[in-house]
Amino acid sequence: MVSVDAVRTAVGIVGNVIALGLFLSPLPTFIRIWKKKSVEEFSVIPYVATLLNCMLWMVYGLPIVHPNSTLVLTINAAGTVIELCYVILYLVFSDGPKRLKALLLFLGDLAIVGTVSAIVLIFFHTHERRSLVVGILCVIFCIIMYLAPLTVMSSVIKTKSVEYMPLSLSVASFCNGLCWTIYALIRFDLYITIPNTLGLLFSITQLVLHVLYYKSTKMQIAERKKKGEVGLTDVIVVDSLKTSASAPSQ
Repeated sequence: MVSVDAVRTAVGIVGNVIALGLFLSPLPTFIRIWKKKSVEEFSVIPYVATLLNCMLWMVYGLPIVHPNSTLVLTINAAGTVIELCYVILYLVFSDGPKRLKALLLFLGDLAIVGTVSAIVLIFFHTHERRSLVVGILCVIFCIIMYLAPLTVMSSVIKTKSVEYMPLSLSVASFCNGLCWTIYALIRFDLYITIPNTLGLLFSITQLVLHVLYYKSTKMQIAERKKKGEVGLTDVIVVDSLKTSASAPSQ
């Protein structure tokens, strides 16, 4: 008979694989930045936000904070490395106000995580208290990050078009949220359950919008093609979706 812990581990491994794919989803953007030697109009905010999210969850997954959270630690450590590479590339190929903004946000991430880690390790001496403090902060930041797609969904409803809300990201976000919600419920973990349940609900809403506006989107694209117009992906919209999608809230 398969044990509960074995099932939880299997679900966590699947969640790790899906989350890794989400972390790597902006790779084409940075290949483009590398080739053009310019960040163009791309925003750094989704990447520093995801970096902060990963670092906080990595702290949460540490054995001295929340034992038996190896899978939470591994995927967020990987996410931290990946997002750190994105931010460094952005700093290298940006200039002026954009570079300064990216640098300040990056330093802000480090300051927040450093301060939280120091306070938790120095002033709290049990796993329960450490998990409580870091867990609450992780939930707060995740909820803030999940608010980003609301503007996108609002735009979809107004325009009756899902052209700028990629189906692949919505599906991947759904699978990610589902895996980590199941993972959290098997051995109940409130701090992992809350943000992932919210993420799951947001992704379900996005999938419903895809179903509702699939035909109208096709019609709008067809009409535009007839007029000789070319639909260009809105950088800010796609980036904001990637923020929530590539921030698996383990």
